[in-house]
Amino acid sequence: MTATTADAPPPGLRLPRRRGTELVLLVGAVLISVYGYIDVGLARQNAVPGDTVSYGAGLGALALLGHLAVRFRAPYADPLLLPIAVLLNGLGLVLIFRLDLETPRNQAAPTQLVWSALGVGLFAAVVLLLRDHRVLQRYAYVSVAAGLALMIVPIFFPAVNGAKIWIRVAGFSFQPGEFAKILLTVFFAAYLAANRNALTHAGRRMWRYQFPTGRVLGPILTIWLISVGVLVLERDLGTSLLFFGVFVVLLYVATGRTGWIAMGLLLAAAGAAAVGSLEPHVHSRVSDWLHPFASIDAGRGAGQLAQSLFAFAAGGMLGTGLGEGHSALIGFAMKSDFILATFGEELGLVGLTVLLLLYALLVARGYRAGLALRDPFGRLLAVGLASLLAIQVFVIAGGVMGLIPLTGMAMPFLAQGGSSVVTNWIIVALLIRISDSARRPAPAAAETGVIAAAHPGGGRSGASSGPYGEEDTPYRSGYGFGPGDGRERER
Repeated sequence: MTATTADAPPPGLRLPRRRGTELVLLVGAVLISVYGYIDVGLARQNAVPGDTVSYGAGLGALALLGHLAVRFRAPYADPLLLPIAVLLNGLGLVLIFRLDLETPRNQAAPTQLVWSALGVGLFAAVVLLLRDHRVLQRYAYVSVAAGLALMIVPIFFPAVNGAKIWIRVAGFSFQPGEFAKILLTVFFAAYLAANRNALTHAGRRMWRYQFPTGRVLGPILTIWLISVGVLVLERDLGTSLLFFGVFVVLLYVATGRTGWIAMGLLLAAAGAAAVGSLEPHVHSRVSDWLHPFASIDAGRGAGQLAQSLFAFAAGGMLGTGLGEGHSALIGFAMKSDFILATFGEELGLVGLTVLLLLYALLVARGYRAGLALRDPFGRLLAVGLASLLAIQVFVIAGGVMGLIPLTGMAMPFLAQGGSSVVTNWIIVALLIRISDSARRPAPAAAETGVIAAAHPGGGRSGASSGPYGEEDTPYRSGYGFGPGDGRERER
């Protein structure tokens, strides 16, 4: 179905690529990060850090690499995604450098910069090599097999801080679960895109609710239960909550039924109650959440959560200033789980609000890219990837602020953690590839520089959607993950 006259853009309107806007924003992101780096040096050492130029040049080179990859391979991509990621990554490096001054024998900033460089390198590789996001549909079952394997391997390694989520070999360590979350999101999106009609219209109806058949819901429910069960065995409740949230969100988006949200909340509450009462490690975190000042009353001093709450309170509206806080009181997790407390103390409520708005904008642009697409897999994949970031920010911020029990995950781009920063860059690369597909004009319009009278999501409709259009898509064979059954044409 072609777009109506009201839906079509005005004739002769050229589609803006906005790569110049992206470059200007990238320069601003790098300058803000360098200014923060200098501010920390002046506050703590009364001098500009000697490696400021190398830090600025390194971050600028990474930003330029990402920009060139987007400019040449995804010229129609959203111009805000890459600058926001660079700014968040730069601020994270500044905070880790500031916290390194509290631990002279444990310097994390240089290693984090190396991981950031690897993340940007993989970002560029994904943008350059992945020509169309729908190719990932072919590898749905490969993705779920690899994701589950990555989640199972850490069970055979020793626990670190009560959780078996690390693989340590010859001094090198990483969290395979960080990569598994992307692979499982690809599988969820592909499976739900192929079976959304059966999930919505087939099955038994009980009272006012219709439940899908076991043949349709069984496979994806089994995969989800296995993944959550493995994470519970590893005592990684943060990632299990993340997978559960993404699973419920994608079910809701695929079916449009709010009942899945209600059922998800009930299951989450029941699971949290069961695990919290049976697992000692989780039970202690719930107790700390309910009684954050119990250790003070017992004369043992403030625990990490209490110190985090004190840090937010000390920051007030404008903060104490970069380098002027007392982050060392938080303890060993100040560079990872509790790095947000340092941000809140030294930049105050205003800075914390700006940070959360940056995350919200990054997530919103991811959702926007998905909404502009015609193919169900792309929509679900974009929503799933953006939800990964949104749920992760909510869980971490809620934990360190005392709103929910602490779960132990890394704040995207901000906290110390090589696996986390690398996977977050891959997520941004996939969102950029999806947004480029959503904003790219139809082939005929691209040749003339004029937008065709078509759907706002890139002019794709029917057979006119190019080599991977709905009429000639290669995904109607193999695993059966087709881009749709034509229901989007009716809308």
